[in-house]
Amino acid sequence: MKSAHDLVAEAKARIHEVELQAAEAAIRNADLLLDVREADEFQAGHIPGALNIPRGILEFKIDNAPELSARDLGIVLYCKTSGRAALAAAALQDMGYRKVRSIAGGFDAWSAAGKAVTTPSLPSFE
Repeated sequence: MKSAHDLVAEAKARIHEVELQAAEAAIRNADLLLDVREADEFQAGHIPGALNIPRGILEFKIDNAPELSARDLGIVLYCKTSGRAALAAAALQDMGYRKVRSIAGGFDAWSAAGKAVTTPSLPSFE
């Protein structure tokens, strides 16, 4: 019987993780930056330019989005610390996507390094 940790370790063994130092360049060169965290996590702050598709519905959403059907899209994924992104990257590879990368350390490492974060602002009613 496998644990969640076992599944993440297996996924990480077969995907390409981009180290934090190389993440900005990978994002610039990508066609798509995907945040696979839950919507409330995304709303609390995310990497600028990211599209939010939570891990739990990723395969269904991406399979039903004609603009994301090209299997040669350059995709960079991230989550909170990298586990969900590793699972998502492995799933996308299984679906035939060939240029998938995951950010090592995820959003926590990104924000801890002082890199740009977008947080939505509420409208002022004054």
